[in-house]
Amino acid sequence: MIRHVLLVRFTANARDDQIQALKDKFESMPSVIDGVGSVEWGENNSPEGKDQGYTHVIVMTFRDGAARERYLPHPEHEALKAIFRPILEDIIVVDYSVPA
Repeated sequence: MIRHVLLVRFTANARDDQIQALKDKFESMPSVIDGVGSVEWGENNSPEGKDQGYTHVIVMTFRDGAARERYLPHPEHEALKAIFRPILEDIIVVDYSVPA
């Protein structure tokens, strides 16, 4: 399995309805792209104050590296990016393998 972790900082003018539309699109990925096992969406609630302005985290689980490779150029991923880019200020992406 591959975990795909995104730390997100939205633009100051990102509206709640835009963020909700993005969340809905992310959460639809397991049903539209083979090998996307799950999507978790969360809003930072850490009391430590070390978030550097990143307010949201998205964790996707891919069945394997091949599933991630199918996802990256997939038309549904492109549609997701069309929603994401106008409200995205910054993003950190980290992937890692999960032992079987």
